[in-house]
Amino acid sequence: KLFFTDYGNTAKVERCDMDGMNRTWIVDSKIEQPTALALDLVNKYVYWVDIYLDSVEVVDYQGRKRHTVIKGRQIRHLCGLAVFENYLYTVNSDNLSILRINRYNGTDVQSLARLDNAKEIRVYQKRTQTAVRSHACEVDPYGMPGGCSHICLLSSNYKARTCRCRTGFILGSDGRSCK
Repeated sequence: KLFFTDYGNTAKVERCDMDGMNRTWIVDSKIEQPTALALDLVNKYVYWVDIYLDSVEVVDYQGRKRHTVIKGRQIRHLCGLAVFENYLYTVNSDNLSILRINRYNGTDVQSLARLDNAKEIRVYQKRTQTAVRSHACEVDPYGMPGGCSHICLLSSNYKARTCRCRTGFILGSDGRSCK
């Protein structure tokens, strides 16, 4: 799945399949300017920062179990968000500090460091990605990802795929080759 935020005409948090199909709103009320977003892949939760409401909130992948992790002046101007173990990590763009927030109670907020020009944060750890033995976009014997001549996108699950073409090309009737 692909998760993203939008605060155009209607502010929302959405999800869709990796090929853009099955687009679903998971949050569309009591939300103003959702920006940074982070996923808890193990427990299937979506965290986001709302810079207008000065809040960090969480919801499950279906849009249920929503609650506010933390709200208020101490978390103004947040950009970037990452989740790892019991904490959320974010950047305060006002003073360029890295903050650590307890994601279960929101009361334990610590400034860890300052970094010049920091706007985003990521946690890289092996356990944050589940291993998949094989998937539909694996390279075939001819060197084509998923048998697609240009771009292979996972679809509704790791066993399904959709082929797409680069700009200026059209997908052929076989659903794999680009012309």
